[in-house]
Amino acid sequence: MKRIVLAAWLVIGSVAAGAQQEWVHVGQDPGHTKYSTLDQINVDNVQTLQRAWTFHTGDKTGFFESTPLVVSDVMYVSAQNGVFALDPATGAQRWKFETLGNTRRGLAYWPGDARVSARLFVGSGTRLLAIDAKTGKLALEFGEGGFVEMGSAMQSPPSIYKDVLIAPQTSPVIRAWNARTGAALWTFHLVAQPGDPNHKTWENDAWKTIGGTNTWGFLSADIERGIVYIPVSIAGSDYVGVERPGDNLYGTSLVAVDIATGQRKWHQQFVHHDIWDFDLAAAPTLFDAVKDGKTIPGVAEVTKMGMLFMFDRVTGEPLFGMEERPVPQSSVPGEKTSPTQPFPLKPPPLARISLKKTELPSSISPELASYCAGLWEKYKLEDSVPYTPWRLNQDIVMFPGAVGGGNWQGLAYNRKLGRIITNVMNAGQWGHLEEVKPDEGRGRGGLGGLGGGGGADDNAPSARSPYRKVTPEGGRFWEPDHRYPCNEPPWGELIAVSANTGDIVWRVPLGIFEELDKKGIKTGTASLGATIDGYFRAFDARSGKELWATKLDAPAHSIPSTYMGKDGKQYVVIAAGGGGFLRSPLSDEVIAFRLP
Repeated sequence: MKRIVLAAWLVIGSVAAGAQQEWVHVGQDPGHTKYSTLDQINVDNVQTLQRAWTFHTGDKTGFFESTPLVVSDVMYVSAQNGVFALDPATGAQRWKFETLGNTRRGLAYWPGDARVSARLFVGSGTRLLAIDAKTGKLALEFGEGGFVEMGSAMQSPPSIYKDVLIAPQTSPVIRAWNARTGAALWTFHLVAQPGDPNHKTWENDAWKTIGGTNTWGFLSADIERGIVYIPVSIAGSDYVGVERPGDNLYGTSLVAVDIATGQRKWHQQFVHHDIWDFDLAAAPTLFDAVKDGKTIPGVAEVTKMGMLFMFDRVTGEPLFGMEERPVPQSSVPGEKTSPTQPFPLKPPPLARISLKKTELPSSISPELASYCAGLWEKYKLEDSVPYTPWRLNQDIVMFPGAVGGGNWQGLAYNRKLGRIITNVMNAGQWGHLEEVKPDEGRGRGGLGGLGGGGGADDNAPSARSPYRKVTPEGGRFWEPDHRYPCNEPPWGELIAVSANTGDIVWRVPLGIFEELDKKGIKTGTASLGATIDGYFRAFDARSGKELWATKLDAPAHSIPSTYMGKDGKQYVVIAAGGGGFLRSPLSDEVIAFRLP
């Protein structure tokens, strides 16, 4: 059966026998493959997809990034104003649980057992709530009358292994609870503590006063082996590391933890002493690689740096090699940047990681060329290389920007084709550091958590940063009125990589600026879970050819899901809320599509 990929990011179409009828996890399965074996919608008919129904949550906050779950003929979706149960075939509301400030990227489903009915778990403020999946009421037997106090917020839903909840939080810990009782099971510290062999990566006792080093993206779990994979954010101030000398483990790292004990099994740090806000945002995706006739269990992570790292998920060893390369050093007083940074040998960087003056845009319009060249001259910018450090009172350009590269929408794994599919942005950030005056209070080194809202832990004690990042104009390295980046296109791409070789199989522009597309200029656009043009698209997973597109009222900064309805129709559903860091219009829609 021919297979399609729906941006962003869901692979459907395979062999119907044993097909998954439901969508139980945000990423379809605990390993976040986003792969469904349903095949009623396929390459031959996806062009006829049409809207089946639309549900309005009433949430137009710009933080509606939820993935609908479908279990036992009920759809569950969370928004900032509550949790909803819907009829998957019609979109009719069955119940609503009223609450505010929910986890922005969805909820988790636990099937229960002979003694305890099925539950939904969602964060609300600093509480982890347990909701009875049938009644929509708090499960009072859980914790303190239906909730446990986490001590900090949760941006993404917990991962569930058997009866263990593992929650990502905006504090520098990962905690586990019993899904039945709410009893605390273990805590893993994302800032290496005394006694941890990696504690030495925090010099001058910085571990005592630095926030951040949290997890705002999704966790993934290997159910067979009982391992949870944790993508960790940047430590402390996003753009300044003066107050935290050292590599700062486990900041900007992928950490594998034994679910039974809460003990670390292995880790890989992707940025040493991160001063670029390159925290790990995407869910680690589990896959299998076939090398020399042997199947190796793998885990992949796409990064804001535009790189795809692939490891043996049992040992943590790189599948296709990784090396430390020299990078430029900071001239900022007190800043001790790492002399080297890790690079995968395969695949090559998926996104632009440098910019020369000769690569400023010249093919789009004279106006864009003039604007970008003007910025370059006015602010005395220089050619950028990977990990260009910030300067004091002198602007620099850095590629990619703090929103990527890749971001939290992550990867999809097509197990039939053996391909990992992702989108990337080719857009930069720029600016400089300036001193913080004594009367200006504690600084975070600039805008924090770009793309995720979880860069620093606001509840943690924190050293005062002596500098902050400033961007003179435009916010990003683009022409702000049209949001055209100041580099040659493509500005957004969809890319497929072989899981078996690490080679790029195909890459195509993703997204359009309609005024440029009419002139035949294929640019792609920036994207955070969706392209900023507001289209929802389907592609041929074999070739990358675009097969179908429909315009939504607002971009869908979320992950779609697919399921088989009780009417025998396969549906694809997505939450389209817009908003976010790319200045998209707002909406509150859950939209389902099916064939005629």
